[in-house]
Amino acid sequence: MSRPLHVLIYEPDIEGHHVFYLKFVAEELLRLGYRLTLAIDTRDEADKRIRAQLGDILDRVAVLAVREISGRLVGGGKIASIEAMLTRSGADVVFLNNFDAVGSAMMRRAAVGLMPPGVLRGRLGGIYHRPRFLGAKRGSPGLWFKVRGFRRLVCGGWFSHLLLVDPYLHADVKTQYPNAPVFFLPDPFPANFSADRTRARRQFELPDDSRVFLFYGGGYRRKGLHLVVEAMLALPPVTPAFLLCAGQQAHDRAVERGLKKLADRGRARVINRYVSAEEEKQLFAASDLALLPYRRHFGISGILVRAIGAGVPVIASDEELLGRLVREQGLGLLFRSGDSDALRRAIEQAATVSVDELRAWQDAARAGASYWSPEAARIALVNAFRQIAPMPTRRQ
Repeated sequence: MSRPLHVLIYEPDIEGHHVFYLKFVAEELLRLGYRLTLAIDTRDEADKRIRAQLGDILDRVAVLAVREISGRLVGGGKIASIEAMLTRSGADVVFLNNFDAVGSAMMRRAAVGLMPPGVLRGRLGGIYHRPRFLGAKRGSPGLWFKVRGFRRLVCGGWFSHLLLVDPYLHADVKTQYPNAPVFFLPDPFPANFSADRTRARRQFELPDDSRVFLFYGGGYRRKGLHLVVEAMLALPPVTPAFLLCAGQQAHDRAVERGLKKLADRGRARVINRYVSAEEEKQLFAASDLALLPYRRHFGISGILVRAIGAGVPVIASDEELLGRLVREQGLGLLFRSGDSDALRRAIEQAATVSVDELRAWQDAARAGASYWSPEAARIALVNAFRQIAPMPTRRQ
């Protein structure tokens, strides 16, 4: 019997979707019998967050510290760090849950003939969440450079497998490079992503006479929290809209002042801290709509996928894949990106639509849930790894 494929999962970060994907990929590959080494941040704060989600998974894998105490990557730069971790682990392939961390630099270097370290050839894979250069409708010197580099890497056999979370982009890439090891991976919502609505609303002390609009995640400018604050402050007082804002917020004094005003007026509940996986589920259960006011956004959104999994409609910026999915699948309302007044009008409309119209959006979200389900993602991940090596024989 041949030995199981040894996979190094390289994940130096813990923010946003990083730990979620670390758990998802590690759990599934372990279930299938692959041997794993995780190159992760083992410093105290990161270790606590990772252990809170991965639990006993860490007892079933080898672990390498990817960062020094100072925070510096072991090995130096990102690509050098990946090489160092692969060499140290002795793994057959390295899988990056967030290929975006090295993608742009790798493509630009390859465009001028500077290829990755030889040890990575044919052994480099991962999830490429936002390869903007592959979806650009109009070229620019920078984008053209990356496309050239991507072509050289694909044709040179550098990738073991790349997974794209945009189904339309995946289809375009396979048309251009039919033999490339590029696969579609549905960006999944968490398993068992449902909770009791009444209990959840009581948990967060939310009003019964207003529709609750959830903003979840980091309050960075590109995520659009400042637009939400401006829109909510400009709503007529009689509008039955309440903001539930959750997640560790970036330091932004204007946003902080606005959130405080809304809270003082009884129009917002702010949870400014890291949110656990269990709390995340409760947040979506408690909400009537989710807000996705992203700016210059390319690719899928984990918040959109979670909203679909929870049957929660959205109000989203009309941007790229985000706008296309909301429009084509009837998941809620769109507004012009970056326009706080347009967002205000959308919130006002959603706060006052009939129960039947709200239910239609909810039904549309639920109808698409199977496409983005954990099971759909598992199947896609397994199929991609099958292209590298036969499935391991499971231990009895």
